[in-house]
Amino acid sequence: MGTIGGGARGAIVSRIIIKRESGNVTLFAFDAGQELSEHTAPYDALVQVVDGEAAITVAGCPYRLGTGDMILMSARTPHALKAASRFKMLLTMIRS
Repeated sequence: MGTIGGGARGAIVSRIIIKRESGNVTLFAFDAGQELSEHTAPYDALVQVVDGEAAITVAGCPYRLGTGDMILMSARTPHALKAASRFKMLLTMIRS
């Protein structure tokens, strides 16, 4: 497995940047074609695209996000992600 800086071929790599009781900030790196299947989270989540492009579906609505874009996913809302290219994002989970 590679590092966040270079990513990892055929993998999803993550590194927690901040971990607090009130929430976390995690950096994710995806190789092209990697995906997270539809799931829910108990907290609101903000995705900030750092590099690349991804198709993100939130509550059945498709979005195409690229470098600099952001999307908010409300708690308990189904969402999924597929990297259209090598892709990096910051995920901020807000617990309070």
